[in-house]
Amino acid sequence: MATSGKDKGNGRWAARERAYSVGGRIAREQMRREAPLGEEALRRVAASDIVVVEGCYDRIQLVLGALELPHTSIRADQLGRTRLGTDQLLVINCPGHVPERVIPRIRDFVERGGSLFTTDWALRHVLEPAFPGLVEFNERPTADDVVRIEVKAGDNPFLKGVLEDGDDPQWWLESSSYPIRVLDPDRVEVLITSRELEDRYGEAPVAVLIRYGQGEIFHMISHYFLQRTELRNARHQQPAAAFAAGKGVVLEPAMQAAAADLSLGDVESAASSSRWLANIVADKKRKALGRRGRRTR
Repeated sequence: MATSGKDKGNGRWAARERAYSVGGRIAREQMRREAPLGEEALRRVAASDIVVVEGCYDRIQLVLGALELPHTSIRADQLGRTRLGTDQLLVINCPGHVPERVIPRIRDFVERGGSLFTTDWALRHVLEPAFPGLVEFNERPTADDVVRIEVKAGDNPFLKGVLEDGDDPQWWLESSSYPIRVLDPDRVEVLITSRELEDRYGEAPVAVLIRYGQGEIFHMISHYFLQRTELRNARHQQPAAAFAAGKGVVLEPAMQAAAADLSLGDVESAASSSRWLANIVADKKRKALGRRGRRTR
């Protein structure tokens, strides 16, 4: 997999970090207004609730940081001795190279009620061996590309606020990303699709949800920390402040400064992906709090 754009010192990386800072703030503010119970759950997240397995390509922990969500980062070789409980969200960054001996443990974690979030190459390295017969890599790796995305499961609560009327985020495909082939449509729900992705690489799914046992698996093509976008029209080229204003969000001075030289398209893609992750974390925390409340009665 190519590593272009992964130098943290370069201008593009710094701009994307700022785009996520602004996008994360917009996502949290929208949740505060539209889903106050979700926002309350996010405020109660502890570092132990989210375990992130570091990857050399994707860095979902940067999106969690932009959302101001505490989390615990570990190396892949620490996964076998890390406590995993059913109230936790386990995030495995691309490439998903985990020790073979922990694959059954990951499967058991989800089956018992844990939530798993994986990206790109983890399709082959985690999902195929741990959960066979559900999804697979279609053997047609992508180029370094950007595609328009569409919401397929518009009534799914995990997608609330992710794509609204008039939104048009562009999704970055890392060079050699793995298109997702759905093998069991009865158990795999496609949440986000892309006609452009299907036309170019044979499969439409961008993000899927898999119910497995008592738990759930979220997987998406490419990287969650989107390292670039495309400004395809005049709307995308508007200043980032226009996107915040369109969402009814007033940015404080620090965020205004961060957004000063960013485009609407930069922040739109970051805000959309940030909101999806925020929805997932909020849902997990809400359910955990509900179970604890029932146990104490």
